[in-house]
Amino acid sequence: MSDPLRLGIAGLGTVGAGVVKIVRQKAALLEARSGRRIVVTAVSARNRDKDRGVNLKDYAWEDDPVVLATRDDVDVYVELMGGSDGPAKASVEAALKAGKDVVTANKALLAHHGQALAELAEANGAVLRFEAAVAGGIPVIKALTEGLAGNDILRVMGVMNGTCNYILTRMEDAGLSYEEAFAEADGLGYLEADPNLDVGGIDAGHKLSLLAAIAFGTQVNFDGVELEGIGAITIEDIRQAADMGYRIKLLGVARMTGRGLEQSMMPCLVPMKSPLGQLTGGTNMVVIEGDQVGQIVMRGAGAGEGPTASAVMGDVMDVARDLRVSTFGQAASGLVAAVPARATTPAPYYIRTCLVDKPGALAKVAAALGEAGVSIHRMRQYDHTNETAPVLVVTHKTTRAALDEALAAIEALAVVVQTPVALRIEEV
Repeated sequence: MSDPLRLGIAGLGTVGAGVVKIVRQKAALLEARSGRRIVVTAVSARNRDKDRGVNLKDYAWEDDPVVLATRDDVDVYVELMGGSDGPAKASVEAALKAGKDVVTANKALLAHHGQALAELAEANGAVLRFEAAVAGGIPVIKALTEGLAGNDILRVMGVMNGTCNYILTRMEDAGLSYEEAFAEADGLGYLEADPNLDVGGIDAGHKLSLLAAIAFGTQVNFDGVELEGIGAITIEDIRQAADMGYRIKLLGVARMTGRGLEQSMMPCLVPMKSPLGQLTGGTNMVVIEGDQVGQIVMRGAGAGEGPTASAVMGDVMDVARDLRVSTFGQAASGLVAAVPARATTPAPYYIRTCLVDKPGALAKVAAALGEAGVSIHRMRQYDHTNETAPVLVVTHKTTRAALDEALAAIEALAVVVQTPVALRIEEV
């Protein structure tokens, strides 16, 4: 019989408590599937006295997670505190330097320090696993590093922030304004302490940068992600997009081009009948396109106790089975620094503006688009209100540079009374 695999867990919030519950309640199943007993030996959190709904009396307690990470009776350090620096970074570094394997759900830590930590893990014969850091219970990291390892990845995209998807879904279903849907999500406890991490696209951008590193064999480059949140999306945008057969999603897209690595996390239109277009509520979806396998669609819960703890335990089970995969799917020393490229791959765009209700106004917008080399696919003018007319344009494929030139020209027109809003249409 193999020795038990001993876990030290730092962070006993929703996910940490969920991991303890799985270890306690599913001990026989875990041992049958891994060939080893899996036990918790020590834990750490900011508050010893908080009721977490799980019995912790059998475990040693450390106030300092760095001390926990280096205990002799800890084989795997499970970091669930969060934060890109501070105790999370210090304790993970301490564990890796001590040659201990690390499992984390900390996307911010890896987005900012992933390359250095991967190199540290390899230098000390340890593994660093982070399935729970991206898309909750969806095993997308394992899919990229293992199941799709024989593919050149062409594109990775997805909806990776359930809060944003919930807000956009509620706006459409209930006819709420952005502010009303935001307040509802906040009241339900869906938003981070800093809401901009969610609605500003930062949280999802962290996740996209990790997937891109694995998919394209590059060093993590979160600074290269183009970020745009959902705060400017109106109920009119949602209704008009639906009228044209689209839904608006905060969509992450990464692809390698001749110019470099494109990474964008921003509101996009997707076909209403596509898998992404049918995604509702707080669910996540990741779409991977490989040269051999074609398109793979993975859908599931992107957060919550059970799904995220499930992902943590998937990594723990791999360690128990002695499946030792490099952090980003290949040796950290072989990862190249990504050349960041703005997302300029030609695509159709949705443009919304408002014009003075005068003869020839629409023709001036069409002329501005044409002069910039942007071809119109569809144009629609809505009911007049207060002597102005909302106008919606869907273009044929065009470059972002040509679109920006057209938008600047449109905004300068005397007949335009509203700054144009432009959203990329992503083909799925």
